[in-house]
Amino acid sequence: MKISLTALLLALLPCAPIALAAPAPDLLARTATVPKLSAETLARLAPDADPGVLALGLATMQCAQHHGVAEDAARLAVIDYSRSSLEPRLWVFDLAQRRLLYREVVAHGQGSGGDIPAHFSNRDGSHASSLGLFVTRHTYQGKNGYSLRLDGLEPGFNDAAMSRAIVMHGASYVDPARDAAQGRLGRSWGCPALRPAVAGGVIDVLKEGQFVFAYYPQRDWLLHAALTRCGQARVARTDSRERLIGSR
Repeated sequence: MKISLTALLLALLPCAPIALAAPAPDLLARTATVPKLSAETLARLAPDADPGVLALGLATMQCAQHHGVAEDAARLAVIDYSRSSLEPRLWVFDLAQRRLLYREVVAHGQGSGGDIPAHFSNRDGSHASSLGLFVTRHTYQGKNGYSLRLDGLEPGFNDAAMSRAIVMHGASYVDPARDAAQGRLGRSWGCPALRPAVAGGVIDVLKEGQFVFAYYPQRDWLLHAALTRCGQARVARTDSRERLIGSR
């Protein structure tokens, strides 16, 4: 059964307050000065996406920016691995222009499971996908053609992405029409692989200092990944303010 992000965070709060504890005073202090882009705007642009996942992705990105990472980034990709691999679960936003650029299927790693992944790893050789926030680096031509390097920003959860060669690339096994018969999309060795027809365009808008956020309601990651915890705290503060305004 799929659990919404909001429900999961509420379930975690009574038993583990650390989920929304302030990561570091200086980080949250700087986050408070972030030029605001409303998560509601992203939800309007991608009405079939989970608005809670979009809000967490945006907030986590803003935490990273105010920690000095890719402060000029204008594009954000959000992957929701809690959805079927045969359904669109990747949304690419142009934050400056407030536009949805892509809505696509995306493959996960063989080591993560079948149609909906359940296992994630930062370990080399696991062939599993990783969760959390990535900043994009340079492109190159490799065995999978035009590819984009991803640099993980969450220690212990995705920071081995560069050494594991977790990259965004096109792959012939990403074909929802063909793969529907087997009940899942083709799988990678941990990379977020795309349909060849759109891979080049997606890579071009995300390359060189943009953000990719990969989500799944995994308890350990939500409780212990520092940037994601900062994002949760930011979302919680926004929700609290909205509730206060709504009660007036």
